[in-house]
Amino acid sequence: MSRSRLLRGPALAALLVSVPLCLARADDAPPPPHDAPKLPHFQPKQVLSDGSVTVRGQKIDYQAAAGTLVVHPKGWNDSDPDPAARDGKNAEAAMFYVAYFKKGARPENRPITFVYNGGPGSATIWLHMGAFGPRRIVTADDTHTDAAPYRLVDNDDSLLDATDLVFIDAPGTGFGRIAGPEAEKQFYGTDPDAYAFTSFIAQFLGRYGRFNSPKYLFGESYGTTRSAIVANELQQEKGIDLNGVMLLSQILDYDNSIDGPQYNPSVDQPYVLALPSFAATAYYHHKLANPPSDLRAFLTEVEQFALTDYNAALQQGTALPDTERDRIAAKLHDYTGLPVEYIKKAHLRVNGGEFEQTLLGADEMDTGRLDSRFSGPAMDPLAQRPDYDPQSAAMSSAYLSSFNDYARKTLHYGDGGATGDGWVDYKQSANNIRDWAFTHQPPNAQRPVRGAPNVLPDLAAAMIYNPKLRVQLNQGYFDLGTPYFEGVFEMRHLPIPNRLAGNVEIRQYQSGHMVYAHQEALAALHDNAADFIRRTDNQSAAQPARPATH
Repeated sequence: MSRSRLLRGPALAALLVSVPLCLARADDAPPPPHDAPKLPHFQPKQVLSDGSVTVRGQKIDYQAAAGTLVVHPKGWNDSDPDPAARDGKNAEAAMFYVAYFKKGARPENRPITFVYNGGPGSATIWLHMGAFGPRRIVTADDTHTDAAPYRLVDNDDSLLDATDLVFIDAPGTGFGRIAGPEAEKQFYGTDPDAYAFTSFIAQFLGRYGRFNSPKYLFGESYGTTRSAIVANELQQEKGIDLNGVMLLSQILDYDNSIDGPQYNPSVDQPYVLALPSFAATAYYHHKLANPPSDLRAFLTEVEQFALTDYNAALQQGTALPDTERDRIAAKLHDYTGLPVEYIKKAHLRVNGGEFEQTLLGADEMDTGRLDSRFSGPAMDPLAQRPDYDPQSAAMSSAYLSSFNDYARKTLHYGDGGATGDGWVDYKQSANNIRDWAFTHQPPNAQRPVRGAPNVLPDLAAAMIYNPKLRVQLNQGYFDLGTPYFEGVFEMRHLPIPNRLAGNVEIRQYQSGHMVYAHQEALAALHDNAADFIRRTDNQSAAQPARPATH
């Protein structure tokens, strides 16, 4: 499922005006007039509808706005109609969104949260239809959801009780489109993508009169990478302070990814940070010889071992004595359920795909990557890693089918009626992961930094620039795409003054990457996010952050 898939391997994972689409022309042709007609996709649209939802016993009447806003790459010159003056930045993106506004609320007193999934290159149907929208798709908890008909229900866990919501699809996904010279290059990359979202948010605030509302970001997976950059760009480039940033299933430093650490030998940190998630998965599938009675206490023990004995052993490399290697391998077996000889053959270093393929290998089953509670038959029992993600396969159809119906029948968008564009295909993914430019230029760097992106400096800069900015990290124990201890480690290594460390809070759940796929975890996620907003929206006396809970 491309919504949250992070790249495996060594590479990993606009000025706001409506202007005419610049078409290629012969050198001797006159420039198109500034008011030349735009292609249908590249005109801002809005389709309004009304609805209501009951959340925790509170009925909320809302207005929904489905539409597109048009953004351009960095460097676009909106003051000159001559395309030659735009430094080649002639591409544009019509970004699709669905916004929900509580009726009767004063905009300056009503928080607004911008929500997006990751990919990169994913639409946002997952958070929209699985977590916080007014309607929610019901899927099986840890097994493959039955084929249609699917069940869409009123969402008692919608965040509309605490905030207005804007679900944003990435450029080239959803009902949005990109066009123009080198459009893929202009939008499909770490920094171009973040600039597009920054531009979209600033434009949205102006169009809907929400500059004075309490403002939040909520990103999942690669959306957390994006949020770190966008939070800083909104403040320093647009002059827009945020009240808070909520991160779900975080990855800010791609050198910590467990997907392909074997391509980066001598960097052993991914193995250390993934071990607690391996242990949680083995616990869930009853693969531990001595299963603990308390999962959280067990994971605390594994975290300590990972940071100390395991890390020290890996740092020695081939100099590690055989007796110590045997001791560490035996302990890894106790924590992961993997055979001791397999662990030794892997030189104590098992990557994510190998673990997913091996844990249930005796039964010719693979675990899920994004949610290791899920499992499915192995395509190739002899492969080194799974050929598909059982969790993604288990629910993709339910989400996409349900949203297609909901968008066209309830939001009245995409069927050609309200917008006059004819039938429009909804794209859950831009399928651009192999073409994505993962280069990133951190704050104060003179040029992009080589290697995997690390946006810890961006989030740190946002927190230093606005020392009242609060951050909430939400994580699932059974996430092998972005292991939870990786996120904890990254938060502990933000380059910020120690006194700002208290601005970060961590919430953890017995679920996977899509925490909301588990009903009990969804309810807790709602409560934690709503509580975070209410404590930081500056509507009441400031309250200190609660200590991290598990």
